[in-house]
Amino acid sequence: MEQDILKVLLTEEKIHEKVEELGAAISRDYAGKNLLMVSVLKGSVIFMADLMRAVKIPARIDFMSVSSYGSETKSSGVVKIIKDLDISLEGYDLLLVEDILDSGKTLYNLRKLLSQRNPKSIRIATLLDKPERREADIVPDYSGFQVPDEFVVGYGLDYAEMYRNLPYIGILKPEVYSK
Repeated sequence: MEQDILKVLLTEEKIHEKVEELGAAISRDYAGKNLLMVSVLKGSVIFMADLMRAVKIPARIDFMSVSSYGSETKSSGVVKIIKDLDISLEGYDLLLVEDILDSGKTLYNLRKLLSQRNPKSIRIATLLDKPERREADIVPDYSGFQVPDEFVVGYGLDYAEMYRNLPYIGILKPEVYSK
């Protein structure tokens, strides 16, 4: 896997520091609220695990799996629910936890869908943000890092289900995904 990485963009240490910072902000902002953190699988699972440990207030968690990419490198924008939430959203302050906000199509449609389930609020926490790729009207409430328009993998992010287990975030060599 290492041979497929053009360069390391974010080290383990930088990621850890940022996750702690985000956890502190979320803890402050949601103090006294009924926080439900929802991980959008699979990419956000590592970020979610670290972020929920960095949040120092009571919070429930749930997981949702949606697909809009398939095996492509660009989102189709059509959200297909693969695994739905296990609990009702009514009465919760919902925090969608995502690995990367790219075109925004998936999260835009997911937020619209989940708002129909009557949560008190919906906010978005993303580890990575690529604002120059945005095609939908959506902005994260909590964002770790803005990243360049490169194909990034590691720390949960994948290409064809590979590279998720890298402990850092790296830029994938173009020849790997251009085959």
